[in-house]
Amino acid sequence: MEKAQKTMQKAKQLKDKISSYESLKRNWEDMVTLVSLGIEMEDESVLEEVSEGYKALTMQIENMRLETLLSGAYDKNNAILTLHSGAGGTEAQDWVQMLFRMYTRWAERRGFRVETLDFLEGEEAGIKSVTFLVEGLNAYGYAKAEKGVHRLVRISPFDASGRRHTSFASVEVMPEIADDIEININPDDLRIDTYRSSGAGGQHVNKTDSAIRITHIPTGIVVSCQNERSQHKNRETALKMLKSKLLQLAEQEQKEKIEDLKGVQKDIAWGSQIRSYVFHPYSMVKDHRTGFEMGNIDAVMDGDIDGFINAYLKAASLGQLNLK
Repeated sequence: MEKAQKTMQKAKQLKDKISSYESLKRNWEDMVTLVSLGIEMEDESVLEEVSEGYKALTMQIENMRLETLLSGAYDKNNAILTLHSGAGGTEAQDWVQMLFRMYTRWAERRGFRVETLDFLEGEEAGIKSVTFLVEGLNAYGYAKAEKGVHRLVRISPFDASGRRHTSFASVEVMPEIADDIEININPDDLRIDTYRSSGAGGQHVNKTDSAIRITHIPTGIVVSCQNERSQHKNRETALKMLKSKLLQLAEQEQKEKIEDLKGVQKDIAWGSQIRSYVFHPYSMVKDHRTGFEMGNIDAVMDGDIDGFINAYLKAASLGQLNLK
């Protein structure tokens, strides 16, 4: 049954790729026909329509070109994102909530589905941490560009004196690993705790101790899930998250070994700041790895982050990321 579902999913992905190409081809042919008619009839009224069509076509081609850069082993997979608030109490927790909204809106723009897996509210406002699944083709390939520390500079709405504050939040991104990938986990290495679920506005609240927290003792990795109504389902999801983290850790260790052999030294610390969001004294969002920036910060916070992701993918493919 599961194998049949995976076959159907792969078939759908291939069908979607063919449909995208055929749509691109039709749009190109329609635009060429419109241009030819305009020239033949000496009708300048088609100019605006051709201009808009050209912009849409260019964007379509760019999106398809970027998909060719998603060649990683897990780029086509769903993505699991975890946001953590940094130092700063309520201010930092509010920043996590803003980022969570930003990523949710971004996913909706791309037609992806978002499912909250774990949620820890702030004491007064905001979110301490949240883990959520983004489902869709190439979700991880795109979302991996967001891994790192995000910095916010603004006049704090929680400061009666109206002072400027700087807040930090970390974003972890990992692929959802398929069940058929072999990762051996010794049950003796796991500590499994149950607790009562909690969530925003009671949306994800359970009345029983069905939430699961799993600690992998050798590495200290902790994962938790409280979204499902059954303890069994939460345990299953948490184990899948643990497998993803262990796989990511193993690949990172291998990468470091290879870089040591090559004599390459790069800053790959979790604490490296990747992007700044400045609300005051000016409006600007800038990615420090690529130099890409946007002045329309409201659009960015409403999910318009494809420019940053695309710039990251291009720079990564050319080896031009600034990782200092």
